[in-house]
Amino acid sequence: MATDLKTNPTTTSGGGAGEAIIRAVQIEKYYAQPSENRIQVISPTDLDIVPGEIVALLGPSGSGKSTMLRMLSGLSRPSAGEVYWHGRPIAQSEINVAIVFQSFALFPWMTVLENVEAPLKARGIAPAERRKRSLKMLDTVGLDGFEAAYPKELSGGMRQRVGFARALVVEPEVLFMDEPFSALDVLTAENLRSELLELWSHKTMPTKAVFLVTHNIEEAVLLADRIIVLGRNPGHIRTDFKVQIAQPRDKKAESFTQLVDYIYKVLTRPDETPAGDPAQLQRVRDQRQMKYQMLPHARPGGMAGLLELLLDKAGRDDIYRLADDLSFEIDDLLPIVDAAQLLGFLKIEEGDAVLTESGAEFGNSEILRQKEIFRAAALENVLLLRQIRRALETKSDHTVPEEFFLDMLDEQFSEEESLKQIETAVNWGRYAELFDFDAGKRRFVLPDLEEENAAVEEAD
Repeated sequence: MATDLKTNPTTTSGGGAGEAIIRAVQIEKYYAQPSENRIQVISPTDLDIVPGEIVALLGPSGSGKSTMLRMLSGLSRPSAGEVYWHGRPIAQSEINVAIVFQSFALFPWMTVLENVEAPLKARGIAPAERRKRSLKMLDTVGLDGFEAAYPKELSGGMRQRVGFARALVVEPEVLFMDEPFSALDVLTAENLRSELLELWSHKTMPTKAVFLVTHNIEEAVLLADRIIVLGRNPGHIRTDFKVQIAQPRDKKAESFTQLVDYIYKVLTRPDETPAGDPAQLQRVRDQRQMKYQMLPHARPGGMAGLLELLLDKAGRDDIYRLADDLSFEIDDLLPIVDAAQLLGFLKIEEGDAVLTESGAEFGNSEILRQKEIFRAAALENVLLLRQIRRALETKSDHTVPEEFFLDMLDEQFSEEESLKQIETAVNWGRYAELFDFDAGKRRFVLPDLEEENAAVEEAD
């Protein structure tokens, strides 16, 4: 469907024309818990990958971008639903895909040529043929003359070129890329994006569709014919639309900046339906329906810095401009914005971060007063911190084992996320002087009793 960038982008249910190469029907991912509950990572989702498109998948940390890629590429089976390859279940099909990962994932003991030949060797291609194809692909990605070099002799950009050559040499019908440029410096990443677009537009690369997972909004708008934005808790498609900006794209053009700004608004207003979404967009459980909020993994110092920056901007600024001023990617800024929102220090209006009264007071205060404001906000707005503090006040020895709270969090989050939630809670609780944490004993302790208890133990 066409997209008028002077208004909000229009969603599309399936992408471009032609039969879908890969079709996901109501796929979801969840993990069973001993209590018979389950932690849902991806809610039931429909998604098509069709010929002739570069599809970019965006979303905040924890939204399930990489999980979605693994299910679509056949690396991981959905917990429910089905993925089809040209109309047949992917588990029963001989699929032809390749993946470029964030890490270069090269074999260090092999030369560049041997690394590129490796997947052809695994497919049983004859030595002469695989050498011919590998040399041609190395020449295509600009590595002619480096065939005998080892990965340790190459720069990061050159190593990622080897990764592209190795993926493309098998002539995949669909090329999957999981954050392929995020480990590179800005200039190298920009060059590789341009080269990828050149290969794609000139049909030099032997692939019919590209599926790119990224957290970089500008990268998605620069490369993609279609953009899908995921929400989280659990992961779900918030908007799916085609990009109607001709290539090559100018980052300074109004149409480009409008689209970037729109995506920022979608990502920073998770409880609202994006303008232009169809009425039948599936609603999913959000944090307000969950017992525990998912604490954004941001530190109090980061929140303080953001609030002080907003004070310098008269208490309000566009999130896109804030990220640009700070040279932050979306995954760097959004947790800080989410944390400040959760604590009531700012709100989001029309894509702008706006200081609240308590946020302005926090930003204007000295350190001790900031701690007091943070403490009050944490107790009022964060259930987990409130429970930890009350449990410590109730217990006779004023200590509580970490495991007690992990057991409760495990009912809602994965084991890994539960540990991250505790880590964030410890950071916030220590800053607000709500409690301290004995890392050796894995116990929460009231801060004013920690020294006294230590002295008693030493005396015993």
